[in-house]
Amino acid sequence: MRLNSAAAGWWLTLLTASLFAGHALAQATWTGGALAVPVCVDCHEKSNTSILLTAHGAANDANGSSCQACHGDATLHLKDPTKNKPEGALVSKTATAAEKSAVCLNCHGGQRALEHWSVAKHRKVDVSCVNCHQLHGTQSASNNKQIRGAEFAAAPYTTTVRQLVYKRCVECHRDVRADILKPSHHPIIEGKVFCQDCHEPHGSLQKASLKSESVTDLCLTCHTDKRGPFIHEHPPVEENCAICHTPHGSAHKGLLAQKPPALCADCHPGGHTHGIYDGRGTIPGVLPSNIRFEASGCVNCHRQIHGSNAPASAYGEFFLR
Repeated sequence: MRLNSAAAGWWLTLLTASLFAGHALAQATWTGGALAVPVCVDCHEKSNTSILLTAHGAANDANGSSCQACHGDATLHLKDPTKNKPEGALVSKTATAAEKSAVCLNCHGGQRALEHWSVAKHRKVDVSCVNCHQLHGTQSASNNKQIRGAEFAAAPYTTTVRQLVYKRCVECHRDVRADILKPSHHPIIEGKVFCQDCHEPHGSLQKASLKSESVTDLCLTCHTDKRGPFIHEHPPVEENCAICHTPHGSAHKGLLAQKPPALCADCHPGGHTHGIYDGRGTIPGVLPSNIRFEASGCVNCHRQIHGSNAPASAYGEFFLR
């Protein structure tokens, strides 16, 4: 259905009026029947607008209580803005990381995600809340935690328009950045896996701030096909997935720490493990020259390396089936 020019003009006028009305309501806070505009808006309109649709903006009032809660008392600042600046920890150049985080913890300290902040590695190395979070900024569904953007190119290409948290993490964790750019890696730069899926940035009782009690338990939350139970189980698999795999990235297929058979030889030095390459041992009845072919490795035959449910008579004990 097409609208004539008069009808189109009417709809455009109505839409414009609605937008302006919505903007006016967004700039004010409802206080007992009256709309109160924060006093800070007179000079800091842009900063106020950036938090309107957040919880900080919703809690603001005519005195700018949310503004003062973070930036400090503004009584003297209102009298002479040029001489008297707020002296809150978040705007102070001499405040420590602990003092800055304390401002945020006044309100957020009771959240479950922060219950282990006292033992968090980030806290111990003087990382404050504002090192990772940016309160004044565009709020979006893909960045509802207000994570700061990256300050350098964290990847050679971008596959999504979303604000990916990993780009902020690798500002400090440069070694991890190198790993996730390797040929075999978890799809972190593609935006399918996030750092916080495995690690708790606000602290955990586990090593490396893991979200599970062990590396194996953490891996099995996604790789459920490796959970078992199996009739024939592989001890390294039960103990720790990181014995064979590197979690962030590797130059070898499947995030393996080494290429088979070198990886397998760490635990299985005898038998025909080395026969593929140096002839010191071979598969019975097979000449070394016949087994040295490109891309050969233990997993070419031992395919069920994580565990097998085949009976021993079907070579399940050797993870062949």
